[in-house]
Amino acid sequence: MTSAEENDKTTPPRRSTRYDTPAELYARIPQVLDLTQFRPRPDEDNLHYLSRLRGSTTPEEAVTFTAFAALPTAAAGWGYECLRQMAEHLNPVERPMMQDIAAWISNPTTSMRYKLMKDALWAPSRSPSVLLGLAVGWSTGGPAPNDPLRPPPWRTPQAVNSAVLSCLARAELSRRPIFLARIIDMAESLLRAY
Repeated sequence: MTSAEENDKTTPPRRSTRYDTPAELYARIPQVLDLTQFRPRPDEDNLHYLSRLRGSTTPEEAVTFTAFAALPTAAAGWGYECLRQMAEHLNPVERPMMQDIAAWISNPTTSMRYKLMKDALWAPSRSPSVLLGLAVGWSTGGPAPNDPLRPPPWRTPQAVNSAVLSCLARAELSRRPIFLARIIDMAESLLRAY
């Protein structure tokens, strides 16, 4: 088979969520319980639960759920797109971190992940882009070359959640529902990807 024929083959979709149901997520990563009020029903799938959260009195919980439900690299990519949607609410000093995150998303090298983690850890404040940099740093392994321990499964989603919600909090009250609707629309696409 030639390389052209190899490239022409359809590849199966990659999984974007950790678990098939929200109930399983809540059972396996109980830290999400501390950040949400609504609980999934035993027979509920991810999209139905997301829809219920969207229609609840606290639709921000849809952000939290998505950050935890998605695989760490997918959650970091989704978080980047959320922040990009609200770019006008990022400070100009956050631009280099966002550019590095974009570079990592398009070419997820370990050296770039280590650089992002180092820059985020030494940042003077915990801005949305810095929080997202931390999420990337914890997404696929230890935070440094000499640290063989993998971070706990709640570390990346907690940072993604904080990044997105802190950026959303910077928006004017009248525009927050608009941004939140866009963010949840992207979450639906992400959770539907598998």
